[in-house]
Amino acid sequence: MENELTIKRFTDIRRELGFTQAEFAKLLGISSTTADIERGRTKLSGKVVAELLKQFKINPLWLFGQTDSKYLNTSMVSVIPKVVTVDSADKENLVLVNAKAAAGYPQNIQDSSWYRQLPAFDLPLPEFRNATYRGFQVEGDSMVPNLYPGEWVLARAVESVEDLSQNKIYVVVLQDAVLVKKVEKSPGNSNMVLISLNESYPSYEIQPDQIQELWEVSSKLTFGVDASTEKGLLRQLQDSMEDLKRQLSHK
Repeated sequence: MENELTIKRFTDIRRELGFTQAEFAKLLGISSTTADIERGRTKLSGKVVAELLKQFKINPLWLFGQTDSKYLNTSMVSVIPKVVTVDSADKENLVLVNAKAAAGYPQNIQDSSWYRQLPAFDLPLPEFRNATYRGFQVEGDSMVPNLYPGEWVLARAVESVEDLSQNKIYVVVLQDAVLVKKVEKSPGNSNMVLISLNESYPSYEIQPDQIQELWEVSSKLTFGVDASTEKGLLRQLQDSMEDLKRQLSHK
């Protein structure tokens, strides 16, 4: 019978990744489901352990209870874009990922055909040359006041988590979500800390291997500016001050 700790860790990995027993079995090349492994009836084969290492960077020594380091080579995690699209002139496109498309982005991140349904364009500005950029729509209010729901950010691809900069905002593509956050390295370990600007949302840590892609936000697009936005409110305040000055001057 397989070691109880190994069974627990194998089961925990599947649940953390969000796969059913049948889905996980298919990924790892196991016939049927992972149920027999999780019940301790079947030992983990070398092939399955190798697939866990290859696909998810799971440390085999951790799996068998020999170390507390769950992942291997966390500092060498590649977060470069999995797919880059080009136009008819073979120039890179700037693909736009709206809030609805973002829900399916992590699962289709390596499917080049999936990207064809997304709008793409070329931005003929020098700031957007010599790098890969992508546009993402902001969802939720966790980055208020810098970013509001519905706004778009244009972000440059980052090659490694080692390239993180302080005081920058990033689009973080995880295995099950696309988030816009500040990202810092945890002082006590190799984890990454995801930080919201809206203090109502607590910070939390993730493993570097949970990051599929990392994009550094360079600019934003805002549509429909009105009095509910910062600029609109500023204009309203300025107008109110002018009205007050006029009223005082007539007294």
